[in-house]
Amino acid sequence: MLCDHDSRFSWHHRHHISYTLPETRITRHVDQDTDGSWTKSDPTVTMTTVPIPWSPNDSYTLGPKISNRDGSRQRWLEKTEVFQTTLHNIEIVYNLAHLDHELSGYWSKLPLIKRLMLSHPEMEWIWWMDSDAFFTDMRFEIPISKYNGYNLVVHGYSNLLFDEKSWIALNTGSFLIRNCQWSLDLLDAWAPMGPKGRVRDEAGKILTANLKGRPLFEADDQSALIYLLISRKDEWMDKVFLENSYYLHGFWVGLVDRYEEYIEQYSPGFGDDRWPFVTHFVGCKPCGGYGDYSFERCLKSMERAFNFADNQVLKLYGFGHRGLLSPNVKRNRNDTSKPLEIRDEFNEPSDVLVKFHSFVQFGAEAG
Repeated sequence: MLCDHDSRFSWHHRHHISYTLPETRITRHVDQDTDGSWTKSDPTVTMTTVPIPWSPNDSYTLGPKISNRDGSRQRWLEKTEVFQTTLHNIEIVYNLAHLDHELSGYWSKLPLIKRLMLSHPEMEWIWWMDSDAFFTDMRFEIPISKYNGYNLVVHGYSNLLFDEKSWIALNTGSFLIRNCQWSLDLLDAWAPMGPKGRVRDEAGKILTANLKGRPLFEADDQSALIYLLISRKDEWMDKVFLENSYYLHGFWVGLVDRYEEYIEQYSPGFGDDRWPFVTHFVGCKPCGGYGDYSFERCLKSMERAFNFADNQVLKLYGFGHRGLLSPNVKRNRNDTSKPLEIRDEFNEPSDVLVKFHSFVQFGAEAG
């Protein structure tokens, strides 16, 4: 059962949200009424010539501050005798709700992830995936043991992040985050640029001024995370793994038109530029709103991505699409009536779909 939004926030007599560039400060106030109740006044913007550090202690909070999460989670695991010694069965949570009215749009993932962490202590990892991203390699398994010692796994490149300070140095449309105290602290540090309205608008100006290639628009979660990792590198980066050996995020332009090439030359299981694990339709807005690409191009490419992935499932049953733009299927072979108990001639494990749904829980934002 979800709590009322306001009940999940604790405020002080004079609460500040601060983001800084040299000579810039953005401040949000929350005041106490004479009757003792709390009133959130309209955000105000104050310009000053004195740089003020962006301190998480002075920031908007993503709900009540959580401490000792690792200890309480371990006690829960011991009590219920749940141990993550084997990794099976992804539980899918598809989000259509905003748990925090201030963190709307692309920011809505933060309160959802926090809620999932607190309500599912049995989950070691949470995998966030945007609703405009497709799984397109059904054999690939995330090398989870590779991330021992890390708490955040995000597709990105170190040189783009720290040398170029690019606003596309990493992508937050598909990432893994460990269920631990460090991650809760990161969410708290990540959230302050997110409240909609003037705070988000002014924070967007700071991000545009600091990140290479970023257009001028309101603060988004991806740019805010990049800015956080650059400005507070020593505090956060030792637990962040920038993954680029496979497509945890694969930009769809340049991928969808090569599907036939992948089919002809390779087989699923690589997850990289030979057979992309995730095809992400960044810049497409097929459900409405302004997009960077035409509706027709996006819809056609999404259909190709879906059928490309669907063929890997249908193949287990001896079927396949007549073409990547066709919804119609045809029989490719006569086979057993129990396809999930066999291995085909390509030595592809038939239980791969069961293995694929393993070890993490993920959420997808609406629209």
